[in-house]
Amino acid sequence: MSGETIPQTMLRLKACFASGKTRDIDFRIVQLKKLKEGIREYEPAIMASLYEDLRKPPFESYASEIGILYTEIDHVIRHLRSWSRARRVATPIIHFLSRSYVYAEPYGVVLIISPWNYPFLLVMAPLIGAIAAGNCALIKPSEFSRATSATIAKIITGLFDPAYITVFQGEAQATQKLLEEKFDYIFFTGSTAIGKAVMTAAARHLTPVTLELGGKSPAIVHEDAELKYGIKRLVWGKFFNAGQTCIAPDYVLVHKNIKDRFLQKTIQTIHAFYGEDPMMSPDYARIINERHFDRLLQLMKSGWIVHGGHCQKKDLYIAPTIMDQVSPEESLMQEEIFGPLLPLIEYSDMDEAIDFINRRPRPLALYCFSESREIQRKVLRQTSSGGGCINDTLSHIGSQELPFGGIGDSGMGAYHGKFSFETFTHRRGILFRSNLVDVPLRYPPYRGRVSLLQLLFRLIR
Repeated sequence: MSGETIPQTMLRLKACFASGKTRDIDFRIVQLKKLKEGIREYEPAIMASLYEDLRKPPFESYASEIGILYTEIDHVIRHLRSWSRARRVATPIIHFLSRSYVYAEPYGVVLIISPWNYPFLLVMAPLIGAIAAGNCALIKPSEFSRATSATIAKIITGLFDPAYITVFQGEAQATQKLLEEKFDYIFFTGSTAIGKAVMTAAARHLTPVTLELGGKSPAIVHEDAELKYGIKRLVWGKFFNAGQTCIAPDYVLVHKNIKDRFLQKTIQTIHAFYGEDPMMSPDYARIINERHFDRLLQLMKSGWIVHGGHCQKKDLYIAPTIMDQVSPEESLMQEEIFGPLLPLIEYSDMDEAIDFINRRPRPLALYCFSESREIQRKVLRQTSSGGGCINDTLSHIGSQELPFGGIGDSGMGAYHGKFSFETFTHRRGILFRSNLVDVPLRYPPYRGRVSLLQLLFRLIR
């Protein structure tokens, strides 16, 4: 922000929005195309930054942080004009000779606060929605993923007028300073604890928020599950980005009749994916920093390690680790893991598994592996989560047609595709009244009109 104070930056952003230029649909489409080309130009720098911050494999970087954005931008551009049109809706007969419309209007100046685990994607995906809806934006990337945050700042500075979109870098105190300002909308991705602090700060200004949080996302592996593909999908989803994924399977509820076979095949799959020593694999990421490394080591003191467990602090490496005999009261089952530790919980029947999930805060994602449609429907009907998959993990995040977001402790609001546009859009209802006639019934004095009004409402029901 070139040495400006936060209040000065806010004045500049508000002046830009007040100019009205961001409301123009052609302007928005130009900015989205500009963003897409900027990402394409910086692809090597983005991947290098992600490798520096997280040792993220190039395949994972492109698949989860770059390629997915091109699809999102193209989808939004394709539909933006139709989403933005004023929509005529039905008008009650009591307002005869009137017309009713819903207008899609931008909020104004929005704040986007992003985390470190997918530091590029989780800035750009909400930014696409903010641009599409016609807002100005201030971006606060994570201070933990410094290389990627610096690359984001370079891209945004090179592409956009700082009065329109700007990046503010800094430590946690900088975020606190930003939250003292009155934004028109706040979009936060991060932990539940910090999400509560963001919502508290937003409440002081009555600022609406979207909170994309986390939680302990369960995976149920029923006794009829197809393990040939299911275990590959589960292991991939758990250890992608070394488990530092908000929708990674946090623990597995595995049916007692298949537990031994599940464990054997899971270990075999880890070896197939990452070799005998995953530390030597070019396809396995690292922990973001020492603080999170130490936290994960403390969690590993719960239960019994049945596979993995090897750690090297100098390299911020923790092997893919499977843990058993874990008590639900231990910290491993109380905190969101956010790392490559996979606890197993044995169950005997589906009611027991469902009850285990429902006694905990509602998760961001839920995964069920079963060939039975009846079991699938039972799990979906009797549990609640932000989203999820049947017989897969993570993949729901890649669909522009599905809302992505949490519920309860895992967040509020949703985005992706049209849902991103709607998140950053205020729906303004307007009624156009005709001047051809004017019914005097509603005007004072009201003497003797209650019975007539009651009759009127009975007739129009």
